[in-house]
Amino acid sequence: MSGHSHSANIAKKKEKIDAIKGKIFTKVGRELAVAAKNGSDPNTNSKLADAIAKAKACNMPNDNIKRCIAKAAGELSATNFEELTYEGYGPNGSAVIVKTLTDNKNRTFDYVRTAMRKHGGELGNSGCVSYNFQTMGVIVIERTPDLDEDTVIEYALDAGADDVIAEEDAFTVYTSPSNFSAVRKYLEEKGLKFFSAEIDMIPQNKVTLEGEALEKFQRLIDGLEDLDDVQDVYHNVDLPDDEDDE
Repeated sequence: MSGHSHSANIAKKKEKIDAIKGKIFTKVGRELAVAAKNGSDPNTNSKLADAIAKAKACNMPNDNIKRCIAKAAGELSATNFEELTYEGYGPNGSAVIVKTLTDNKNRTFDYVRTAMRKHGGELGNSGCVSYNFQTMGVIVIERTPDLDEDTVIEYALDAGADDVIAEEDAFTVYTSPSNFSAVRKYLEEKGLKFFSAEIDMIPQNKVTLEGEALEKFQRLIDGLEDLDDVQDVYHNVDLPDDEDDE
C-alpha cells in the first residue's frame, strides 16, 4: 500500500471540513439515513455502525446523528435515497468515479454530466475505469505520543486487517470491505481515535498532471464535490500534497 498516503496534510483536511461543515453533515446524514433503513440498532446493523463512526469522525453532533436515524426509521418523515455510481474521464484521460445518494436520479445524472463537461471531463460506461481501483476499508488513526507502531500493528492484525502503514502523524490501516466493520469496531474498543474510517476506492495505477491540466482537474473535482447529491469522488491523479484531499 506504499505511496498512498491518507494522512498527508491532516490539518488542512480538518480545516476544510470545518469550513464546509454544513455540507459535510448533509452528505453524512444521507449515509446515515440510507444505512438506517435496514435497522436503527447499530449493534445489529454494521452498515449503520460504520456510518455513525464516519459521522463522529466528522464531528457531527450526537443529536444530529440520532435525528437522521429517527427519520429513516419512520419516526419522522424521510426521503428515500438511491445509491448511484458514475464513472468517467477527466483531463488527459484521468479516471474519475462519483458516488451519489439521490432522490431524483435524472437530476443527479444531469448535474454530474454537466460538471464533468464543464471542466474537461466526460462520463463513460459502467466499468470503464473502476477496473483500475481496488475497494478497501481504510482507517486512519491519530498518532499520539503514547501510541507506538508495534501496538497499532498488533491490534490491527488481531482484528483481521490486511496492512498497516505508519506515517508521520497517523497510522493507516487497510482491510477488506468484508472485514472493515469488525476491524473498525475492534480498534474503537481499544480506545484508538480515528481521523477517518470508511470504505475507499484506491487506484492501482496513478497518473501525474501538470500546469493547466492539473488546474482543470482540480476544478473538476471541486465542482463534483460541491454537488449536494455527490457523496464521494475517487480518482487516479497523483495530486501535490498541498492539494490532495483524498
